[in-house]
Amino acid sequence: MSDAPHISVLLDEVVEALGAKPGETIIDGTFGAGGYTRAILATGASVVGFDRDPTVLRFTEGLPADRFRLIQDRFSQMAEHFAPRSVDGVVLDIGVSSMQLDEAERGFSFMRDGPLDMRMSDTGPTAADLVNTLDHTELARILYVYGEEHASRRIASFIIRRREERLFERTLDLAEVIERALGGRKGAKVHPATRSFQGLRIAVNDELGELEAGLDAAERILKPGGRLAVVTFHSLEDRIVKNYLAERAGRTPGGSRHLPQAPTGAPASFQLIANKAIAPGEAELAVNPRARSSKLRAAVRTEAPVWESAA
Repeated sequence: MSDAPHISVLLDEVVEALGAKPGETIIDGTFGAGGYTRAILATGASVVGFDRDPTVLRFTEGLPADRFRLIQDRFSQMAEHFAPRSVDGVVLDIGVSSMQLDEAERGFSFMRDGPLDMRMSDTGPTAADLVNTLDHTELARILYVYGEEHASRRIASFIIRRREERLFERTLDLAEVIERALGGRKGAKVHPATRSFQGLRIAVNDELGELEAGLDAAERILKPGGRLAVVTFHSLEDRIVKNYLAERAGRTPGGSRHLPQAPTGAPASFQLIANKAIAPGEAELAVNPRARSSKLRAAVRTEAPVWESAA
């Protein structure tokens, strides 16, 4: 297991967006290695971290017990742990962390051999379960919708043909089959299995459903004036956050591909801090190339009630 530090992307921008002060309570909904938490604690605020990954406990060592606690639960369940309008800020860093990618035994990486797992917790079906049991239509749908892989049907056909001979158990085994399906483009700038592995990981962990539920939970528990900061890493996540905040800020007529139809005439429950997403600067990218696709969107909770669709 890797103990290499995970670099929190857009760290300064997140801290600025949250505007945390001494005496305030901020939720770090995706604690990970605690990068955002440590920066927020440095402002004098208290932090409650959420993470469903049991391996993150090692990163809580040394954090002040009087101003920090970790809840081992999904961030979508924040409202089960906090009363409405009771917290001053929420930060969410969506997706898989670099430390998870670097741990071969977690099964997230197509570059390191390990069990085909991909679970952020230790419960539920694994990626191996999906590729070994789903029919062609559902497997292709996951790769296309969640992985944005346009050759999804061809890849699904190759997977099903191979599993009839031998079930998938290892990450590199699956990556090699995907390479063959796409013509074996080894050495390409983007690995041929990138999109397929992304799609499987999102499906295994219900990441988009978690994100939608987490945004609704943040709307419920933030005080008026409380701030929400969300960092995303690919277009599916960013589109959900962008549409959600735009709708809640009254910027769109309602509804989206992922979200319920908005109630007509509902008062804005969020005010956007910036109209556009914030991207990392050249200095950060030079230190952490993995930040290149990250985006930060932030908003302030208004006095308006929770929207009916999120109640």
